[in-house]
Amino acid sequence: MNAVLIGADRLGNIPERLAALGIQIVRHVSGRNVSHQRRLPALPADVQLLILFTDFLGHNVMKSFRAQAQSEGVRVVACRRSASCLEEELGRCMGLREADRCVECPAGRRSDR
Repeated sequence: MNAVLIGADRLGNIPERLAALGIQIVRHVSGRNVSHQRRLPALPADVQLLILFTDFLGHNVMKSFRAQAQSEGVRVVACRRSASCLEEELGRCMGLREADRCVECPAGRRSDR
C-alpha cells in the first residue's frame, strides 16, 4: 500500500514501522513551507492512504488535503506524530497491526515466535 504523509519535519522511526505493516511512503510533505499552505501539491495517482500528523499541521492545510483525498477515494488517517499513535490508529481504522501481520504473513514472521 502506498501512502502520503503530511506534517512533521522529521519522521524518526515511522518509515520503518510503516514498512513493517506493508506501507510504502511515496511522498512526505512537511506542511510548514508557505507554498504548501497556499497551493497544495496534488496527491500522486498510485496512493491508497493519506496520513495527517495533526500536531504539526494547520487546519487549512489539513482540510485541503482531506478534501482532495475524499474526492479521489483515498483513505485518510489522522493522528499525532508518534509511531505508537500511528500504529494504534491504523489498527483501529484499517485493521493493520504489526502483531497480526507477523502471524498471518510468512515473510513477516518473527524469529522469536
